[in-house]
Amino acid sequence: MNIPQGKKIYFSSDNHLGAPTMEESRKREVKFVEWLDNIKDDAAAIFLLGDLFDFWFEYKHVVPKGFVRTLGKLAEIRDSGIPVYFFVGNHDLWMDDYFQEELNIPVYHKPKVFEFNNKKFFIGHGDGLGPGDKGFKRMKKVFTNPFSKWLYRWLHPDLGVPLAQYFSVKNKAISGEEDMEFLGEENEWLIQYCKRKLETEHYDYFLFGHRHLPLEFELNERSLYVNTGDWINYYTYAEFDGRELKLRKIES
Repeated sequence: MNIPQGKKIYFSSDNHLGAPTMEESRKREVKFVEWLDNIKDDAAAIFLLGDLFDFWFEYKHVVPKGFVRTLGKLAEIRDSGIPVYFFVGNHDLWMDDYFQEELNIPVYHKPKVFEFNNKKFFIGHGDGLGPGDKGFKRMKKVFTNPFSKWLYRWLHPDLGVPLAQYFSVKNKAISGEEDMEFLGEENEWLIQYCKRKLETEHYDYFLFGHRHLPLEFELNERSLYVNTGDWINYYTYAEFDGRELKLRKIES
């Protein structure tokens, strides 16, 4: 994709809508929708890098209640012709084809490479990548197993949805103190993952969510790792204007 003059590509992640309660997340949702409304005039594309919802599960004919402001705004933006791409996170990994069929938004379950203005981007949510975190990696294999999903669908939505929401919030994913500070290059798994990727192929930018902490880290003279932060503590996002990728913050 060549970005037209005056246009930008936007990247956002980790809204965790619905947590810790629907009422408390409503303020964050309103701010996010306002942001979408503000960027739509100069957006060449919008990338949502996962955990938009704190929990999402698609039954055959049912999806979780709520989030109509977000879904409506995304539908409006997509209908206007602006491409929107969604990468599932560890909290909305049970997403299937609802976004594709209802909003015409493609959904990716693994990282994907894009090229904008001759710059190569490696984009994903970031969960389960890099060394360590073996417990989560085993758990993810169970949760994404088709048989596990089939079993869970036998729970009535009035039971299955609140049960999963309860455990999702208990996960501490939106408030863990370990997410509030940089752990050092050797302990940041996504930095280690990016460095290993660069051993075999060049990428100009690595873009992830999941970490919750806004980060810009120079991997070498030609490659930059950026984490988009979150819409809970930081209200940050990234934008690419065709020349540079930068982190931005929504002012209160």
